[in-house]
Amino acid sequence: MIKKIKSEILTSIKNKRINVFFLFLLFAFIILLFTKLSKEYTNTLAFDIEKLNVPQENIILNDSVKLNITLKTHGFKWLKYYVSTPKIKIDFSKDVYKKDAVFVWNKSKAYLGNTQFDKQVELLNLSPDTLTFRYGVHLVKKVPVKLNTTVNFNPGYDMSSALVSVPDSVNIIGPNILVSKINFIETESVVLNDVRADVSETINLKLPEDNSDLKFSNRKVVLKAKVEKFTEGTLKIPVSIVNPPKDIKLKYFPKEVSVSYYVSLSDFKSITKKDFKVICDYTKTNEDQSFLVPELVKVPEDVKNAKISQQRIEFIITK
Repeated sequence: MIKKIKSEILTSIKNKRINVFFLFLLFAFIILLFTKLSKEYTNTLAFDIEKLNVPQENIILNDSVKLNITLKTHGFKWLKYYVSTPKIKIDFSKDVYKKDAVFVWNKSKAYLGNTQFDKQVELLNLSPDTLTFRYGVHLVKKVPVKLNTTVNFNPGYDMSSALVSVPDSVNIIGPNILVSKINFIETESVVLNDVRADVSETINLKLPEDNSDLKFSNRKVVLKAKVEKFTEGTLKIPVSIVNPPKDIKLKYFPKEVSVSYYVSLSDFKSITKKDFKVICDYTKTNEDQSFLVPELVKVPEDVKNAKISQQRIEFIITK
């Protein structure tokens, strides 16, 4: 028992010594780190350009411009630059001027050091010492959205209103040379199956691949359509003969034809014979023909797939 207690005490002392060792090691590392970061270093970094107050009528075309700056500063500053990409702000209302269809930025090291760096940072070199920004004139163009969708309905269901996108058009803003080539924006391909309720589906627009210089009022649209239960209806519609010769009389049979159609249950009772019109145009026959072809020339807007069941109207000429 005594040996066991003695062993535990020795182990505890050893563990404390190890913990103290690692603690001192940590303190030594922190002191070394602070010593290193307190020293000054010289290095060159690529700074991104943050463009401010660009004139509304212009768009900058070359967004990838960078400014290489050689700096001398202490390690704490360098740590900040390495953690996040540093940026140089260029105010287009006062820092640039126009020349030969470009904006030109040309500032001295002293100006840059006084306006965008603190006193602990010394600017040694800029490369390049002049930046040019190509620009284009903004064009705003409204183009329609072209749907690229397939809707498969559950049996007995259909759309009672057209499938539309909301919004139905998109404003494109960008250089004239790019915007003028775009006449419509297509949606991504979408297939909706077993649809039995109103459609309300958000989908992405298929934007041009190289669109970094373009702005779009919308990048998504909502597909909308009213979906209802549909049923089939049939009505007997009288046949009218049009453009008969003035010097002959015609007798024809049948005088009525059956017209079948597809309509929503909510509109079924409102559909009447007066909503349809069937004619036979005599001028569309030839001398040897003894029949007329009926045509459905008037159909209600709410009706789908209207068709005449009989395709021939027999006639004879009487004088």
